[in-house]
Amino acid sequence: MAETESTSAEGVEWDLSDLYESHEDQDLKGDMEKLTEKAERFREKYKGKVEEADLEPGEFRDAMEEYEDIYELMGKIKSFAMLYHSMDTQDPDRGALLQKSEQIGSEAKNKLIFFELEWQDLPEETAEEYLESDELDHYESYLRHWRRYTPYMLSEDEEQIIESLQNTGKEAFKRLFDETVGQIKVEFEAHGESHEMVLDQALSVLYEDDREKRKAAADAVTEALQDENQLLNFIFNNIVQNHTTICNFRDYPNPMTPRNLDNRVDKETVDALMEAVEENVDLVEEFYETKSEIVDYETLYDYDRYSPLPGSVPETDFEESREKVLNAYEEFSPKMREIAEKFFENDWIDAELKEGKRGGAFSSSTVPSVHPYILLNFTDKPRDSMTMAHELGHGVHQYLARDQGALQQSTPLTTAEMASVFGEMLLFDKLINDVEDPETELILLGNKLQNDFATVFRQVIMTRFEQDLHQTQREQGELKSEEINEIWMEANKKEFGDSVELRDQYGWWWSYVLHFVHYPFYCYAYAFGELLVLALYDMYKEKGDEFVPQYIDLLKAGGSEDPKDLLEKIGVDITDPDFWQRGLSVLREKVDRVEELAEETGKI
Repeated sequence: MAETESTSAEGVEWDLSDLYESHEDQDLKGDMEKLTEKAERFREKYKGKVEEADLEPGEFRDAMEEYEDIYELMGKIKSFAMLYHSMDTQDPDRGALLQKSEQIGSEAKNKLIFFELEWQDLPEETAEEYLESDELDHYESYLRHWRRYTPYMLSEDEEQIIESLQNTGKEAFKRLFDETVGQIKVEFEAHGESHEMVLDQALSVLYEDDREKRKAAADAVTEALQDENQLLNFIFNNIVQNHTTICNFRDYPNPMTPRNLDNRVDKETVDALMEAVEENVDLVEEFYETKSEIVDYETLYDYDRYSPLPGSVPETDFEESREKVLNAYEEFSPKMREIAEKFFENDWIDAELKEGKRGGAFSSSTVPSVHPYILLNFTDKPRDSMTMAHELGHGVHQYLARDQGALQQSTPLTTAEMASVFGEMLLFDKLINDVEDPETELILLGNKLQNDFATVFRQVIMTRFEQDLHQTQREQGELKSEEINEIWMEANKKEFGDSVELRDQYGWWWSYVLHFVHYPFYCYAYAFGELLVLALYDMYKEKGDEFVPQYIDLLKAGGSEDPKDLLEKIGVDITDPDFWQRGLSVLREKVDRVEELAEETGKI
C-alpha cells in the first residue's frame, strides 16, 4: 500500500456543497447561463454611461453593486471549479469543468471590461467628484486603485483578445503544471525499506531526523523531477514568455510592476524590503554554522536544511494539531477560535494525502456569500501544525472580511500573508511558553528559525531567481533546463554562503515550485508578511489585550484600503526602511538565543 494512504488526516475531506454538489449540479449549470446573461444586461445598461459622466453618484453606486454581484457569481463558479479540480487533477471531468469555468469567466469579463476602461479614462477632476461623494464611499479605495492601472491598459478590443487567449495560454499551462506535478510519484529505499510517495510527502521527509532517509528522498525527488523535466521546462518557459509578452503589450517598466500594482505597494517599498533582507543574510550562515556544530556534521548538505535539531520532537497527528492551533488562537481571541473551529466542524478543510491532489497548501476565500475553504497535505510532521495555523490565519482573515463584498474581501498578498504568519506566531508562542527545559527550547527555537529563514530569506532569494530568470529569457529566448539550474543555484547559494553545500542535484528543484507558475513574483510577499508580523507581535506583547480588537479590525477591513493606509492606523509605516530592520533584529535575537542555549546545554 502506498504511503499516501497512511496519515492521520485520512478521510479529512472538504464538503463543497455550499458552493455546488458536483460538476453535474443543475444549479451550477444554471448559474453559468445566468452569469452570461447578467454580464450582457450590464453592458447594455451602462455602456457609454461612465465615459460621458452620465451617471449620478447614486446611480454609479448602483452600477458598482450590480458589477459586484456579477463578480460574486463568477467567483462562486470559478472557486468551485478550482477546488473541485484540486482534489483530483487527473480526473478529466474536473479538468473539463475548470476549463469551462475559465472560458465562461473570460466571456463575462470581456463584456464588463468597458466599465473599468471608461472609469480609467475619466478626467481626474470628474473622477474626484465621484470619489468625494458619500454614495461611493464604500468603493472609494477600490475605484482609486483601478485608476492606477490606467497607464497600462489597452483598448477594449485588445483587452478582450488578451483575456480570451489566456485560457489557451497562461491558464492552460497552469493547469498542465498542476496535473503534471500532481501525478509525480517518488520512490526510494532507505535502511532496506522501500517507499513510494506523492511529491509533497517526499518533500516532508526533509524535515525528519533520519539523515539516510532524507538523502534518499532528496535524490529520488531530483530523479522524479528530471523524469518530468522536458514538460516542466516547457511549461516554465511558456509562463515566462507569456508574462514578458503581456508586460511588453502594456509597457510595464519591469516584470514585477503588475505584481506590485496588485499588491498595492510601490517598487521603492519592495526594493527596501528585499535589500534589508539581503543585507542581513549573514544570519542564515551564522545559524547553520551553529547547527552544524550541534548535529556534529562535518558538512551540511541541501537535504540537511530543514532537519530538526537532535532531541525529542514527537510527530503530531491531525487531531492533536487541531487542538494545539485552536487553543493558541483562543488565548489570543476567543472569536478567532470560534471562527477557526468552523473549518473543522463544517468540513471546510481537505487534508488527506492522495494521488492526483494538488500539492502544497492554500486557503481560498471563494465568495462572501459562502465561506473560505482550506487545502492541506497533512503528513503527520511537526511542521504540519504550523502549516495548519498558517492557513487558518488566512481562513479567519477571509471569513472576517466577507462584509467588504466580493470586490474588496480579498487583500493584497502582502497583508494576506500578515494574517497567516500571525497565526503561526500564536501557535509558536504558546509552544515555547509551555517549555520548561533549555534543551526543548533550543529544539523548538532552532526549528522555528529554519522556517523563519525559509519565509524571509528564501522567499527573497526566489524572487531574485525569478527576476534573473525573466531577464535572461528576455535576452536569450527559451532556456534549457541546465541554464535555469545555474540561475537557481547561483541565487540559492547566496542564502547559505559556505554553511550549506548545495549539490548539483538541487539545481532541478525550481521545477516544482507552484508560485513561479501560478503567481509570478508572489514570493516576496511572504518576507513582507513575516517581518510585518514580527513587528506586530512586538506591539501585541507591549499592548496586551488592547491590541486584540485593533488586529481584528485590521482583518475585517480585508482589501478595502491600501496596506500602507491600513497599517498606519495601528502605528506601522511600511515606507520606512528602518521598519524592515526591526523585524530582522528580532530574528538576530533568536539566532543569538540559539547560540546561548547550545552552549548552556553543552551542544557546542
